[in-house]
Parts: sequence; structure tokens; C-alpha cells
Amino acid sequence: MQRERSAAGAPLVVVGIGADGWDGLSARARWVIEDADVLRGSTRQLGLVPAAVAAERVPWPSPMAPALADLPDAYPGRRVVVLASGDPMLSGVGTSLVRLHGPDAVAVVPHPSSVTLACARMVWAVEETVVVSVVGRSLHLLTPHMTPGRRVLVLGSDGRAPSAIAAHLTGLGYGASRLTALAQLGGPEERAFHGTAAGWTHEDTDPLVVTAVEATADPDTVPLPTVPGLPDAAFDDDGQLTKRDVRAVTLARLAPLPGQLLWDVGAGAGSIAIEWMRTHPTCRAVAVESRPDRAARIRANADRLGVPDLRVVEGRAPDALAGLPIPDAVFVGGGATTPGVLETCWAALPVGGRLVANAVTVESEAVLAGWYARVGGELVRIGVQKAAPVGGFTGWKPAMPVTIWSVFRSDP
Repeated sequence: MQRERSAAGAPLVVVGIGADGWDGLSARARWVIEDADVLRGSTRQLGLVPAAVAAERVPWPSPMAPALADLPDAYPGRRVVVLASGDPMLSGVGTSLVRLHGPDAVAVVPHPSSVTLACARMVWAVEETVVVSVVGRSLHLLTPHMTPGRRVLVLGSDGRAPSAIAAHLTGLGYGASRLTALAQLGGPEERAFHGTAAGWTHEDTDPLVVTAVEATADPDTVPLPTVPGLPDAAFDDDGQLTKRDVRAVTLARLAPLPGQLLWDVGAGAGSIAIEWMRTHPTCRAVAVESRPDRAARIRANADRLGVPDLRVVEGRAPDALAGLPIPDAVFVGGGATTPGVLETCWAALPVGGRLVANAVTVESEAVLAGWYARVGGELVRIGVQKAAPVGGFTGWKPAMPVTIWSVFRSDP
């Protein structure tokens, strides 16, 4: 074990501990804790360590973030061990420490996670189960994952989380979903609470609880997919909306990839940015909109459709683009004729970035044609016609054609 400790070469060791406390720890985890000079953790976690362990015990303050940032320098020359609930790298303090100080500053001794234990109790395949954390975050994050038959584990902040989750799912039209609140997993006081979202009666359960959801749509609920092309009615708008068919084509050219960032310039109702983020939980977007009423509408649409982390910047491009993080893709849905907008967007793109701009007027189309002649890419015109009554018959009603310029940046 001494060789394992030296090989880690880390000043901070994070040890996962479960609801079963000291008895559930591995021999290595016990040795690391017994060898510590300082133990950091919550009051509850520190209380799970026997009194015979001589280390100084320091509970986390509130807020906790400053203490995590200062931790490597807080105890010079002393062996610091941090206690974490379950697996420290599953929405845990281990992840926070690595993000703050880098992987070389942290070693981890894991414990079975609440997800592992919950899947075991529910007899669910872990790889087929979605995990969503709403610890200190919006319940709207659940929304994109609610499709019929899906199994979701929700990590909440406290014993009232299952009740809040039930109310949220009922509001989404998934009141028929089965919920199981699993408390104190792995410990001597483990217990479960059962019910449907619409019929949930357990207002408070336990501070250590995971909520298992078996998603079932109510009879009148129309499930919303995560692939681009949501119905136009899914968005609140004032007419400034990239319509469904054109939106699907536009997003196909923007090519959302996990972890990447989109600028949606002249965002209108925010539909492009919202659908970009719905394709994967790690996709990020910035919606730039000059009108405050539309910016407020974007925020409301983003919440309702399950991407509350969409960043909305109120301001007029190109000035509003200054200081934004480097994008992987840029969509210009409005303002292509504004001097400097396309120039600024093009200059911001790294190699491998994508720029897509739409035009419905002759003037904006001419601007896109000029850029196409200058840097290449693809220029297409989309025409959409919808069936509509013509007297006692049915005919085709055309929408305004949309010109789409898309380009992949291949040189610096």
C-alpha cells in the first residue's frame, strides 16, 4: 500500500464513503484515512470515521467553493484526505478538485456510487440508464430526457427533491411515470418510497436520496425528440422564428457535436441555440439578441424546453460579440447586412469551425452570395410549401424561400 501511495504522487487524496460508513470501506480506503493528518468533509461524513482515527477533522464551510480552491496550500507538509459521498468522480467533490487543480494534484479512492447502487436495486442496466444531477441546478434539465420508456436516475439536493421532481414531470405531461425514491442506499437505514409523479404523496423523504424515474407519457402528451426540427408551436415567438423545416436543415449544416459551443447571432426566439443544446447535454450555446423582450422570450423558451444553461447576451452584433468564448459554430439568423457582423463571426471561428447564415431578403442574399464567392462553402435555397384550403379544394401555400450559406473553416 505504501507503493500505491507513493505512485499517486498527489497532495490531495479523495476517499469515497457510503451510507454504510466505516464498515463498507475497502482495506485501502481505511488505510488512507488512518494515515491522514487532516480529514476534510461534511459533518456527517466526518462522523462516520471512528474516534480512534487521530487525524484533525475539519468540516466544510458554507459556501464550500473557496475552501476547495485553497485546499492544496491550506495545510503545508500535512497529508490531506477529503471524504466524499460514494464515487467522488460522479458529480462529487473529486470532480470539483480536479477541475480546480488538475489531475496531477488529486488521487481518488472510489466507492460504489449511488448510481451503481440504485441500478442494482431497480435491476436496471447501468449503460441503459440516464443520470441527471439537479443538485443546485434547475429541474428543467430533466425535460429533454423525458421520452416514453426511458429510465432516468435523478440526483437531488435534499429529501424534498423527489416531490419537486414529481411535480415537474406532471407539468410536462408525464404524470403517469413511476417514481421510486431510494434513500440511504447501502446503509443500515436504506428504504424506498414508491408512487407515480401525479400521485406522489411523499413530501419529504431523506437527505440522501436518489429518484428513479420510469418515464410514461400521459395519453394527450406529444413527446418531443432531441433531433432538430421541433414543432414551431414548441416555441413562444413574435414571428422571428426559424421555421421547423428550415431549422432542421440549418442545424444539419451547423453539425452539433458534444461539448461544442454555438453562437446564435440575432437569435429571435432562440430556436437554433435551444435545439443545438438539446442534441447533447454537454452542448453549449450563446444567444445574442438586441431586443430585451426577445431576450426574455429566449430565456423562457430555454427553460421550458430543458436547456436552462443557455447563455443569453442582450446587445447588438457585432459589438455584443466582443469577449465571448471562442465558438465552434456560428449561426447568423438576423443581421447579415449589418456592417461587421459576418466579418467578426468569420474571424472568431477556429480551424474546423462552421458558419451558417440564412437570408430571406434580396439584400441579405446578395451579402451571402458575396461571401460565397470570396471564401467558398455551399449556397442553397430552400423552398417550403404547405397544403392549405383553396375554396373547397386543397392547394399548396409557399413560404418565403430561404437562402442558406454554410462554410467550414479549413485555414487559419
